[in-house]
Amino acid sequence: MQDTRPLLLETDFPAIVRGPLQTLQVNLGYLCNLSCTHCHVNAGPTRTELMDHATIDLVLDFVRAQNIGMLDLTGGSPEMNPHFTYLMESASAMGVQVMDRCNPTILVEPGYEGLPQLFADHGVMVVASMPCYQEQNVDKQRGKGVYQDSIAGLKLLNDIGYGQPGSGLILNLVYNPDEPILPPEQSGLEADYKRELKADHGIVFNELYALANMPISRFGARLLAKGQYGDYMTLLRDSFSETNLNNVMCRSLISIDYQGYVYDCDFNQMLSIPLLASDRPRTHLSDLVGQDLEGRAIAIGEHCYGCTAGQGSSCGGALS
Repeated sequence: MQDTRPLLLETDFPAIVRGPLQTLQVNLGYLCNLSCTHCHVNAGPTRTELMDHATIDLVLDFVRAQNIGMLDLTGGSPEMNPHFTYLMESASAMGVQVMDRCNPTILVEPGYEGLPQLFADHGVMVVASMPCYQEQNVDKQRGKGVYQDSIAGLKLLNDIGYGQPGSGLILNLVYNPDEPILPPEQSGLEADYKRELKADHGIVFNELYALANMPISRFGARLLAKGQYGDYMTLLRDSFSETNLNNVMCRSLISIDYQGYVYDCDFNQMLSIPLLASDRPRTHLSDLVGQDLEGRAIAIGEHCYGCTAGQGSSCGGALS
């Protein structure tokens, strides 16, 4: 697989610094039951990297010491980590809002049937990947049969109250384009999703996050293989919006890999661009307990234009 990393390290992207730390994003490992064409983590069924119990305990110690309000769990499929339930229940018991970045097909896999009720019992916010409301597009991007399994998983969440008015159980969906284009305007696309999924399947949800694809890992390799990398980077740079700099996720979030090393965001994690918090090659979470990161510089690269192009793109969707 061709690597875009050497092309992304030199940049003229504007310098940015951290605000108060609000969210700890934790990658529980790269194991996943799917191998999606756009995946910037290069996750899949054959990956073996998983966060161990000791590192998860360190995560919980950090959450407690730093008074973190949001624990953002991602992967791979984070639920496939054998310590997922322990981490979720422990954080929830501390009053922390847990967010699960869920591939909804996992909810219909054998052995995971109890997840919807577990999520509901602990008030977990579910952010479910659903790159299109049309079957053909989803299966092209994620694999044959994924659309129907995703619909089945979303129905299980709806049945238990997720996305239903007044339930307090939040279900948000995530859209990614599968081509070297910017996502459509988020609010209009959300209206389309809500209309089509309700009409075709009776599915309801709270919000749609429209994310731009980063020119890294599988998607970056595709761009290089098809000769589209230069044009895509030109699109991102030409669509840069300075106002998005105020709301990029890295200003209030740090990303933890499965070994406990710290990065400014999960894109930097995948590019092995370390946190600018010390003179060490890599900073471990254990080095940051009790430290205040506010005001420190954020490590940047050409891929940062992906977060600031057009309406902007972050783990929480559009920025403007």
